[in-house]
Formats: sequence, C-alpha cells, structure tokens
Amino acid sequence: MNHKERMLAELPYKSWLDGLLEERIQAKSLIHRYNTCRPPQTRKMERILRRLLGTVGRPITIEPPFRCDYGYNIHIGDNFFANYNCIILDVAEVHIGNNVQFAPNVALYTAGHPVHAESRNSGWEFGIGITIGDDVWLGGGAIVNPGVTIGSGSVIGAGSVVTKDIPPGVIAVGNPCRVVRDITEADRNRYFKDREFSDWES
Repeated sequence: MNHKERMLAELPYKSWLDGLLEERIQAKSLIHRYNTCRPPQTRKMERILRRLLGTVGRPITIEPPFRCDYGYNIHIGDNFFANYNCIILDVAEVHIGNNVQFAPNVALYTAGHPVHAESRNSGWEFGIGITIGDDVWLGGGAIVNPGVTIGSGSVIGAGSVVTKDIPPGVIAVGNPCRVVRDITEADRNRYFKDREFSDWES
C-alpha cells in the first residue's frame, strides 16, 4: 500500500510521497485561479469548483478566498453556501449534505498529527473523515475536528470547536462544543432569540 492509499484509508502516511505533493500543487493552482476570479465571473468559478472538488450539487456558492488540500475528497450536496475564508483540510473524505450554510472563517480539519513529539517529528500524519448532514448551519469561526459527524438540522454556534459527534436537530456551542438545547417547532417563528417574524414575513 503506497502513501496515497494509506491516506485515503485513514492510516498514518507521509504527505510528500507517492504523488501527494504534486496533487496538492495541482489543487493550489486551481484554488489560486478560483480566488482571483473577478466578481462577475460566476460561471468560471463554478467550472473551477467542479474540476477541483469530488462531487458538487447545484447551486454552489463559496465566497473567495477558499482553501483546501486536494479537493477530490470533498463531496457537497445541493444548495451549499460558504462565506469568506472557508478552509477544508481534506486529506480524508468530507461529506456535506443538502442546504448547508457556513458563516465566515469556518474550518473543517480532517488532518491530524501524533501527540508524541518523536512520532510527530518523524513526519507521520493522518486524516479521519468528517460528515455534515442536511440543513446544517455552522456559525462564524466554527472549527470541526477529525472524525466528527454533525447531524441533520443542527446549528453550531459561532466560535465553537467541535471535537465530538453532534446529534440531529440541536443547537450546540462552545469549546469543546456541547448541545445546549433541541430545535423545536417554536423556533419556526423566530429569527433571532425571542424576536419573531411578522405575518407578512412568514
């Protein structure tokens, strides 16, 4: 098993061997083209994303700048929006469902390194996949760590660091991120805390 195969199998691997360095350079080239597109060039931007990413639904909007490692490990459903400064370290697979929204500065980190300094300094690293369900909203500056699954319909508060799985249909916040409450039918009529939509807005 070569080092790319080890990476994709979520085993320890070395990131400069077996063509991985060249693949990251190729991804960086596409990302550079994407991030330097002029605002009206939306069709060109979509074409670049479809070359870069593994699978992509429609529509997709990722506000530049955007960063990732390889691209081909990222799989995104329909109606996806990511605001500025999205980072996805995709050394393992990232699966994002339908109707998902990222606020600015959201980061998904599948990549990790050994805790012991001697092992870390040897160059071994690893990646464990991340899964985000349908209808999820990640608040500004949220960080999702390797191996995490976020259940459908959940909201992750701004600045949260998600280190463990989050169930569906909840609001979770903090560092480490913890569930604070379920999302209920009463939330349907509210847009912010206790502020409610007017009849003409519903």
